[in-house]
Amino acid sequence: MKMKTLGGLIWTLIGVTLVVILASCATTGTGEFGPYNISSDGNDSRLMLNGFDPVAYHAAGKHLRGRPDIKAEHDGVTYRFENEANKLIFLQTPARYAPQFGGFCANGIVYGIPWGGDGDTWQIIDGKLFIFGGQASKKYFLMDEKANLALANNYWSGEIKGGNAVIQRYKRLVLRVPHYKTGAELEQAWQRSKAAAAP
Repeated sequence: MKMKTLGGLIWTLIGVTLVVILASCATTGTGEFGPYNISSDGNDSRLMLNGFDPVAYHAAGKHLRGRPDIKAEHDGVTYRFENEANKLIFLQTPARYAPQFGGFCANGIVYGIPWGGDGDTWQIIDGKLFIFGGQASKKYFLMDEKANLALANNYWSGEIKGGNAVIQRYKRLVLRVPHYKTGAELEQAWQRSKAAAAP
């Protein structure tokens, strides 16, 4: 019994040491209200949504590529727009159109992990844009939307917002949240929910 406890302590110390090492060398992905899921394209080194127009999700109901020559900065990151009208709409109320959780996969934020997020996998919930790291992440998040929104909002405001995405990511990959589920466990829960909903 004592060997198991000692082994767990050693792995915890290794994990904490890795987080400290990563903290000393990780510096990207933050803004005033960051971190942000940014990419680089052409002259835009801090590009949001992989260049998709944030207003189009709401106005057109689909993800549309923004043009590199029609862009605006907000909170230190760059957004591209399909047209000048969308750019003007965004600049009037950027908080309404900017993606939640810095554009990271909303399902990852449920577990305190800012990682991934593709501009072509999304959902508007209560008038806000949520990005996902693929269709599986989206369906797992929507499987219990209310509870997952509460968890994600809690981790975003309590641990992630204003911090460094890399440090937070590795911290929560080592020191997992109590409700952490593997991909296999989430898929099992999804299959159970489908079976329960079947007539």
